[in-house]
Amino acid sequence: MRRSLLLGVVIACSAPVLLAGCGSSESPSATTGSTTGSTTGATTVKTSAASGGLKTDSAPKYAAPPASAPVQSGLVQIAYTNIAIDPDTVKAKVGSTVKWTNNDPQKCNVTSEGGPQKFASKDFGEGGTFELKLEKPGVIHYECTYFPTTMNGSIEVVK
Repeated sequence: MRRSLLLGVVIACSAPVLLAGCGSSESPSATTGSTTGSTTGATTVKTSAASGGLKTDSAPKYAAPPASAPVQSGLVQIAYTNIAIDPDTVKAKVGSTVKWTNNDPQKCNVTSEGGPQKFASKDFGEGGTFELKLEKPGVIHYECTYFPTTMNGSIEVVK
């Protein structure tokens, strides 16, 4: 008797949890809005009663380096790790070279989204790199076009 009562309680308590995972299959691109590793890559989740599903705002949200961030020169290293960028904001002097290294098994790339220099790398896999010499002052926003909401960053180029 106690065993069946306990089983009934477990089933009753589990039902809302199981149902919470169910949703509309109308939008295969809907996501839960979770992000990893990047403070600049937040995803906004919007619900819509008319469509019956989740909609995501997948536009990257670029951060700026803090005013107190040190200005780097020479070779500036940026790592792609766990589908995130580290560091995702840097300050660097004109004439410095930025080197992105992919530590993930997924292919990635680097594409500028504004600023004084326009560039787009080819795809590079795990262990691959891309380098860019900084030529003009200004702010460069960039992203990996495969994972733009979690892999985007900013480089403030100063004299």
